Amino acid sequence: MTGTPPTDEASWEKLYASAREYGMNHLRFHSWCPPEAAFNVADEMGFYVQVELPVWSVTLGKDSATVEFLRAEAKRISKEYGNHPSFCFWSIGNELQYDFNILASMLGEMKAADDRHLYTTTSFTFEKGHGDWPEKQDDFFVTQWTKKGWVRGQGVFNQELPSFDKDFRASIDGMEVPLVTHEVGQYSVYPDLTEIPKYTGTLMPLNFMAVKEDLEKKGLIDKAPQYLQASGKLAAILYKEEIERALKTPGISGFQLLDLHDFPGQGTALVGLLNAFWESKGILTGEEFREFCAPVVPLLRFPKAVYTNNETFEAQIELCNYGKDELKNSTLSWEITADGRSLGKGKTPAAALAFGHNGGLGKISFPLQQVTNASKLEVCLSLDGTAYRNRWNVWVYPSSVDTKWGDVKYTRSYDEAMALLKKGEKVLFNPDWRTLQGIEGKFVPVFWSPVHFPNQAGTMGVLCNPTHPALSEFPTEYYSDYQWWDAMSHSGAIEVARIDKNLQPIVRVIDDWFTNRPLALLFEAKVGKGKLLVSGIDFWQDMDKRTEARQLLYSLKKYMCGNRFNPSSEVDAKDLSILSSAKNQK
Repeated sequence: MTGTPPTDEASWEKLYASAREYGMNHLRFHSWCPPEAAFNVADEMGFYVQVELPVWSVTLGKDSATVEFLRAEAKRISKEYGNHPSFCFWSIGNELQYDFNILASMLGEMKAADDRHLYTTTSFTFEKGHGDWPEKQDDFFVTQWTKKGWVRGQGVFNQELPSFDKDFRASIDGMEVPLVTHEVGQYSVYPDLTEIPKYTGTLMPLNFMAVKEDLEKKGLIDKAPQYLQASGKLAAILYKEEIERALKTPGISGFQLLDLHDFPGQGTALVGLLNAFWESKGILTGEEFREFCAPVVPLLRFPKAVYTNNETFEAQIELCNYGKDELKNSTLSWEITADGRSLGKGKTPAAALAFGHNGGLGKISFPLQQVTNASKLEVCLSLDGTAYRNRWNVWVYPSSVDTKWGDVKYTRSYDEAMALLKKGEKVLFNPDWRTLQGIEGKFVPVFWSPVHFPNQAGTMGVLCNPTHPALSEFPTEYYSDYQWWDAMSHSGAIEVARIDKNLQPIVRVIDDWFTNRPLALLFEAKVGKGKLLVSGIDFWQDMDKRTEARQLLYSLKKYMCGNRFNPSSEVDAKDLSILSSAKNQK
């Protein structure tokens, strides 16, 4: 409201209560020290606080006046706030670079002057020769990676097939101080334009107002609430996997999300499941978030998200216990359901659940032969007698599908597609997306901000109608989940407004909010006497190894072969010329 931090306790009570609602017990103050009211409330509510000196610099040490100011500021912070029990952690600053001899000297002085806290030299650094292992005086270490590998998923989720048996133990092997992961997440969510009227103070949300105006000009304003929810659901599943990988790693002592709420600065970073006011965007409730972010979290370790029904779903049962007590004589229950119908269940006893990570508690082994149709299953694991539970989605497809094309013609050639349409045929045109003018497919949404980091594939997941008959054999929600990873990783989004601004894609790709282009993975249209379905998804390479692509293609063929394939939009053949760059493909 004011552009300044609040200094009244009521405001901090609201903020900490929102954080606790979403399972958090710790707040890091990125390159600043909060006011007295923040410490008072954190003391009362039992929040751990990480304070940093007011510096984020890549040249620290070049200017002696800055160094002397920081030394004096450290003394003032210690005198004013050092006795607060919530003041647990102290870092000199954020991502500091340049002279680590001076940083070491400063840290030594701070520790000698006030030994009531745990100290670290910097909250991560990109400085060569530093940042991948703790400095000598560090009591704890905040980082994105070590010299042995990543300790957050951001760097791998686009490159690796979705899997839920990974952790970071190899990356922290030999670490002698507690490790805390740095700025986990940073998955952007589309702006919530209903937030605009909330700005009743000295600030105006010119960024959101500009997005709203752009959507109105492009005839997309009705899509804004759907963009928000669909992109938010994708961000939520990625936050879940980020947190669970940390919890599955013995030796990781904590994680710091970059943020649970939006940060209006740095080009507008809408990385929160909560808005800038620490209020819900309606994406995920605190109760749902606490399933994987709480003092006690049931965990499963399994290799993949997508199966065929001649396989067996196998998972290892684990649990993280950071609650008040060690747990004795407990029971963990699991159940697998499809559309609310129970397919199988079981129990595993746990004589003792110690503090920290508990692995090897039991195993789920569930043959999938009974799943005869393409289905989404939910696997739920709960701790009996408590509210602690956790859930995961997996998808099961028939091990073999009909490969016949019926009366549908498949081509990757633009010229052939146009010739077939002229004859009145049904055509699935599947050009090489790499030759088209479009946006490279990417599963993970925009990192941090498309304004601050403009050179990235700027998409934010899919938006579709899950009841569309083209998707009848490819179970989906209206948003991206892990069964879309293959399609998004082997595709390009087509800018359909350049063909016809009235085209309504079967599967839309949400563009970043800075450019707001109408993008499609799949769209259909009547072209002369023919009927056309265009796919930006690769349906020709390694199809025998890509279970999801094979199933989605089967669903599309079944739709096109039936009488429900009757596109409502009509497009002139000449308007499809933007697809002609692929005309020489075979």
